[in-house]
Amino acid sequence: MIIEQIYTGCLAQGAYYIHSNGEAVIIDPLREVQPYLDRFAKDGVKLKYIFETHFHADFVSGHLDLSKKTGAPIIYGPTATPDFECTIAQDEQLFSVGNITIKVLHTPGHTMESTCYLLLDEQGNPHSLFSGDTLFLGDVGRPDLAQKAADMTQEQLAGMLYDSLMNKIMPLPNEVMVYPAHGAGSACGKNMMKETVDSLGHQKEMNYALNQSSKEAFIEAVLDGLLPPPAYFPMNVAMNKKGYESFDSVLNNGLRGLSPEEFEAAAETMDAIMLDTRAPGEFALAHIPRSINIGIDGQFAPWVGSVIGDVKTPIILIATEGREEEVVTRLSRVGFDHILGHLKGGFSSWTAAAKETDSVNRISAEQFAAEFESGKSIVVDVRKESEYRAEHVEDAYNKPLDFINDWFAGVDSHGEFFMHCAGGYRSMIAASILKSRGIHQFKEVEGGFGAIAKTATPKTDFICQSKLVKL
Repeated sequence: MIIEQIYTGCLAQGAYYIHSNGEAVIIDPLREVQPYLDRFAKDGVKLKYIFETHFHADFVSGHLDLSKKTGAPIIYGPTATPDFECTIAQDEQLFSVGNITIKVLHTPGHTMESTCYLLLDEQGNPHSLFSGDTLFLGDVGRPDLAQKAADMTQEQLAGMLYDSLMNKIMPLPNEVMVYPAHGAGSACGKNMMKETVDSLGHQKEMNYALNQSSKEAFIEAVLDGLLPPPAYFPMNVAMNKKGYESFDSVLNNGLRGLSPEEFEAAAETMDAIMLDTRAPGEFALAHIPRSINIGIDGQFAPWVGSVIGDVKTPIILIATEGREEEVVTRLSRVGFDHILGHLKGGFSSWTAAAKETDSVNRISAEQFAAEFESGKSIVVDVRKESEYRAEHVEDAYNKPLDFINDWFAGVDSHGEFFMHCAGGYRSMIAASILKSRGIHQFKEVEGGFGAIAKTATPKTDFICQSKLVKL
């Protein structure tokens, strides 16, 4: 028996490949399936089942393409109602795979169809739990995402999650290993550990959610501090439930090279977003006017989902040459399939065609410290509220990037201000969005608060509530 966790850091997502005696299963596969097909051929195994823990909100699964290319059936837990052919398993149903067995544990609460899969080893003993979004390491799945679909309140779903955990998971042996669907950085939870595998016994000891004194206390604890989910989440759920375009077609469209003239025409006639995936420093020096910068070397796909929102938005790409396929693939993982093509030759082809360019006024932390005037300078901190609360520039306004589409309208398009994040990645996203909407009178700080903290700029952890609310 072999268990392999296939972890994707950008999504903080774990897919699982298990095989025994020539038969294999995949749990919660990623959108692009060719790597799985290559692996089956290399290992000489046949894919027997594709298990889905639930209708994912934060990424588009590869279950449909994988099933079409292998003939393996898709398995969902009880109450799932997808629009495509699959097997709806019963609670505690057993599936044999080589010399091992997969046992279905219906664990509603995160969503109604949420299901964990318990692996029983060759002797029939509980060995591993593939817990989906029901149980994370250090946390449990948020119970507020499926309220409308389930016609239930988040409190009712949280109560259902408590029952699932207490009745289905807590009685399992401590030595069972827990393999969750997500780790730290995912928006599907709030308190996840950076580790991606742990024993159930350790989780019983340290996971705050598993150590509440009552169901009421559990409900209060898991609902406390939840931020609004990203706008693309319900769209990904719909794609996972109803179906989607083949990844091969999405990739072919995205890899279509556009000349500068064709690129320009697509932006104007197709109302396409120009997404520049180069590094923030490159974008700051020169970029196509009104393009949005979300660097590929970061939490790329989740930020695209958060700030662009609508997965049906047409997109044209500016990418470093040779990385176009990577960009398209990562966009498709969060459902952004309407990619019309990319700028052939990258940004250099744009400048070679003598097209108009823009830039961001990026300054060093030392220059910021020299120009900052206490009580006079306006500073916009786009980090998360928790980061801001820990420490921030004196009198800075906290405007998290997650909610830029809500707060940008309140920014004075003629007023001057400074802007920063933790290291420069998020603040460049914010800078590009503000510039695309006609706001140019700001200076973005390279290196963010990490660099500012090393200067003599006045800092504080004092919270002025108005600084969290308005600019």
